[in-house]
Amino acid sequence: MADSPVPALLFRRKEVYSDLSPAVHPPDRRAEVTQIPPVPPPKRHPYDQWSPDARALDLVGDKWTLLIVRDLAAGPRRFVELQRVLPGISTEQLRSRLNRMVADGLLTRQRYREVPPRVDYELTERSRELMPVLGALARWGYDWTWTGPRQGEDVNLGAIFRLAPGMASPPAGTAGTADLVVQAREQEDRVFRLEASGGQVTITERFSGPADATVTGSEEQWIAALGPDGSTAGLDVAGDRDLAEELLGVFAGAAAASTRRSAQRAVA
Repeated sequence: MADSPVPALLFRRKEVYSDLSPAVHPPDRRAEVTQIPPVPPPKRHPYDQWSPDARALDLVGDKWTLLIVRDLAAGPRRFVELQRVLPGISTEQLRSRLNRMVADGLLTRQRYREVPPRVDYELTERSRELMPVLGALARWGYDWTWTGPRQGEDVNLGAIFRLAPGMASPPAGTAGTADLVVQAREQEDRVFRLEASGGQVTITERFSGPADATVTGSEEQWIAALGPDGSTAGLDVAGDRDLAEELLGVFAGAAAASTRRSAQRAVA
């Protein structure tokens, strides 16, 4: 059955100063389009079950959808940036999936008055509430599927770090920022900033100012820390060590715990 027509979307326009570096775009202004989430249109191949899990899977059960949500957890990205962090997806697949997610109210699409034209995709409140779901899925993955990188697998440490908002639940009194720095031999270091506040953690890759703690390592050292052994010995920690260990433990602790549980299952 063909899709029914997508309901008309309501938009309101407002002018705001660009959040880009003022040194690069001092007088520039952008047209920001805020989309009111629509009622999602019927899918081409729905599960056709009156059940909340089936309804949810109608929206997020397609391949790539949840990974797109994960990779937008650190903030808006352009189409080409999503292609870079999702190397296994074709251009047409990504375009189709993004269009569908915008229609489903999972993403907003923002066009900027720049030359060449720029379009950013950003999570809506509806999709941000999927982060605990991704966190639960990641913990299940740690428990039942986790190993070191397999041959042919793309290693993008940011894909793991961006799960922090869904996985981390620090004590309410824990507050501060920690930069996770991946040193690169021939490129610029990659930096991911985690911020703990009010029992939650957020992540961003666009920030300013120093962090309260910094954890630095090569890709190999980070793989050792995030892999089944959870070995953080090779990482260099500066600043607030307690905060760094609290946030780093979200990943390394889950990896090490999965190894212990696997050993216990093997004995049983």
